[in-house]
Amino acid sequence: MIEPTPSTAPELRPRRPRFSLTRHVRANFLAGILVTAPVAITFYAVWAVVSWFDGEVVPLIPPRYNPATYVDFPLPGLGLLIAVIALYLIGALTAGLFGRYVMGIGERLLARVPVVRSIYGATKQIAETVFAKQSNAFREVALFEYPRTGVWTVGFITGRPPEEIADKMVDDAVSVFVPTTPVPSAGFLLFVPRKDLVVLDMTVEEGIKMVVSLGIVAPPDRRVSPSEASELQHLARTGTREP
Repeated sequence: MIEPTPSTAPELRPRRPRFSLTRHVRANFLAGILVTAPVAITFYAVWAVVSWFDGEVVPLIPPRYNPATYVDFPLPGLGLLIAVIALYLIGALTAGLFGRYVMGIGERLLARVPVVRSIYGATKQIAETVFAKQSNAFREVALFEYPRTGVWTVGFITGRPPEEIADKMVDDAVSVFVPTTPVPSAGFLLFVPRKDLVVLDMTVEEGIKMVVSLGIVAPPDRRVSPSEASELQHLARTGTREP
């Protein structure tokens, strides 16, 4: 019987990756950017807002009532605090009978100025639509084909179009705002038939994040898997979960 001779070929072992100083520095540098960039941008945005209010509101305070007059160091956030308190007091005053009476007189005076009445009326209507408690504006995110068939975009349903426009359209239509990327404050107003819209489960905040991030920040998938759907059906029929 011939015994097999051991192989003289060297044993193949996995090669260890070579250490690269350039790759190591680049990886740590990018990791540092990912950690510090969101924090730095957040602090910069907050500081810019606070500085703007301090620069615009604090100079309007008489020196006698300005707390910065009696201290030797600046008071950051003083302008923002005063603005918040002023808005609260204005809201409290206008909520009463006397405040509504004064507001009515002011609105009637503004209605007589040709250019100012248009700006004030449009601004007031937008503010009431967006901030009203019972408003349905910007409450749904929809997907539809735009600007051509086969290309899809994300829009925000803002309500129903005016009656004159709705009567001219054959199908039931809704007003859809399509924001631009990465600045969602600008965009297009479209009147789209409701049957052409696919309403998504994502919230308005998640949709805005996706638009601002160029699609990088995607909302979580809330679709129900087949196993979860079967379990929910069994729970609805029997009142107990599947074993």
